[in-house]
Amino acid sequence: MKNITDSFVSLVRWSFAGSFGFNTDILATNPINLSVVLGVLIFFGKGVRASCLSDLLDNRKRKILNTIQNSEELQGGAIQRLEKARARLRKVEREADQFRVNGYSKIEREKLNLIKSTYKTLEEFENYKNETIHFDHQRAVQQVRQQVFQQVLKGARGTLNSSLNKELHLRTISENIDTFEAMAEITD
Repeated sequence: MKNITDSFVSLVRWSFAGSFGFNTDILATNPINLSVVLGVLIFFGKGVRASCLSDLLDNRKRKILNTIQNSEELQGGAIQRLEKARARLRKVEREADQFRVNGYSKIEREKLNLIKSTYKTLEEFENYKNETIHFDHQRAVQQVRQQVFQQVLKGARGTLNSSLNKELHLRTISENIDTFEAMAEITD
């Protein structure tokens, strides 16, 4: 009852705040709705004992407090899990950065190794090319020498065969035999 009178008093005070006078507009003050609500409360409130209502309110209060406490515990657990997840995220980000840095440095090392290997291979190919050219040059020179020597020998044979007679031929053989015998004595 006290709450009802307080609300009427506050309505009266509120109505004076805007203007001086009493608000008689029935739709603005809504006394019909208030009287219906008060009647229902009084009619159904007679059978309800104060201790039963107090027990209901206490049970409701306990349930609300338990729900709040459970919510706070769940919130605390969620905050802990969130902090652990953030810590794991920071750790993973650091590891990812480390892998990225290591990956980049490994790529650079591999790139430098590949460049060095390519230069070394090119140098080996250049050396092989030069050796092949040198060998081919020496072989060509040797072939030319052999051909020149064969030509000279053919020419010398032709000259010897045309200018050698039997007597000169026997004398040359005899001198060569003497030379070989002298060499044999020196080596013995």
